[in-house]
Amino acid sequence: MNAPDRLSVLLDEHASLERELADPAVHADQSRARRLGRRYAQLAPLVETARALDEARGNLGTARELAGEDASFATEATALEAQVEELTDRLREHLLPRDPDDDRDVILEIKAGEGGAESALFAGDLLRMYLRYAERRGWSAEVLEAVDAELGGYKDVAVAIKSRSPGGDDGAGIWARLKFEGGVHRVQRVPVTESQGRIHTSAAGVLVLPEAEEVDVSVDPGDLRIDVFRSSGPGGQSVNTTDSAVRITHLPSGIVVSSQNEKSQLQNRESALRVLRSRLLAAAREEAAAVASDQRRSQVRTMDRSERVRTYNFPENRIADHRVGYKAHNLDQVIDGDLDAVIEALVSAHTAELLAAGS
Repeated sequence: MNAPDRLSVLLDEHASLERELADPAVHADQSRARRLGRRYAQLAPLVETARALDEARGNLGTARELAGEDASFATEATALEAQVEELTDRLREHLLPRDPDDDRDVILEIKAGEGGAESALFAGDLLRMYLRYAERRGWSAEVLEAVDAELGGYKDVAVAIKSRSPGGDDGAGIWARLKFEGGVHRVQRVPVTESQGRIHTSAAGVLVLPEAEEVDVSVDPGDLRIDVFRSSGPGGQSVNTTDSAVRITHLPSGIVVSSQNEKSQLQNRESALRVLRSRLLAAAREEAAAVASDQRRSQVRTMDRSERVRTYNFPENRIADHRVGYKAHNLDQVIDGDLDAVIEALVSAHTAELLAAGS
């Protein structure tokens, strides 16, 4: 489908969604209303750009007609030509094929890797970074499961990050911003446990999954083995006296998810099911990616430091993303949640790849 035809189809879809969302009956089904609302918000920037481009083209035509009678219109025409060119480029970007998950919320998991206690401490730093970034963006965050390490930080932690409005606070969902965070993150610094002042290198893995809704993944209760056990804290000590923690094993896939953060067994079961559905959705997408090479690559990597996507060098206050050659000496700000510049570099590189592929 060429660009004009695709634009026409998307404009028609936006108008249809607008009519549907104006129907009170649609909102009786909250799941459907959220799904339509996300798509409507996703298309809004394209529609706004298309309308602005039509207006700029009309004004340009008028300015050119009047330029022969009044020289001031020639200057205006030059400015409008630049505006039309800018809007055309922006519309071309909006017409690029979109990741269908871009407007989804996410479940983000951080796992300590090589480096022992220092890796677990770094996993805690990464969690705090993402929580503060979510706060800056106006998103909500909920820790679903956390396995504490004895000296601080986490061996494994999962957090759900959700938008407070359909489509996100800036027309782009959370997956669109955080999907590039998956991979091995490497840290270089002097650990608190290092008595000689030597710089150590360790790593933690980040896995980002689009959060699945119940309609996305059908989970047969007969495929689940659910075990309950007593919650435990660092070092294995019991933190309560009831069997409220839940471990769910999806027998066909072998995926195991546990949750012990909530006080009740029912709440832990629901948290574990949320993570399980997202993992099953990701597994299905990865299976499809193996068949269709244009699908996104798997984020599931080993904790090997050689597969790093980003390095956090504390002595030099430097952050480097190795995929796009991004470097900056504001690590203190980034680790405090100021991630936008890093993420924009990744988003821009991805957009450039799509534009090059379509040209």
